[in-house]
Amino acid sequence: MTKGYWIARVDITDFEAYKAYIAANAEPFRQFGAHFLVRSGRMENPEGGSRSRNVVIEFPSYQAALDCWHSPAYQAAVQLRLPVSTIDLIIIEGYDGPQPT
Repeated sequence: MTKGYWIARVDITDFEAYKAYIAANAEPFRQFGAHFLVRSGRMENPEGGSRSRNVVIEFPSYQAALDCWHSPAYQAAVQLRLPVSTIDLIIIEGYDGPQPT
């Protein structure tokens, strides 16, 4: 089964208020098997645009990644995030094919 990923770029205008979103997303992330691979940290932006915070979350499957986003619990968390942040989010299927040698 191919894994699924959320790739998000976020600008936060009020980090204290954003903490409510972080607390609220914990349960749906746990429920759908989310695992943070990248959660902010150091970065360079050698090409294109960026935001101040970058996140990559791995899910056990592409369907789990979609189901988490569509879940009522996560959508409730989104309502806490909307007033205090701007986000670019994609949900993408992983790749299990051949790699360059």
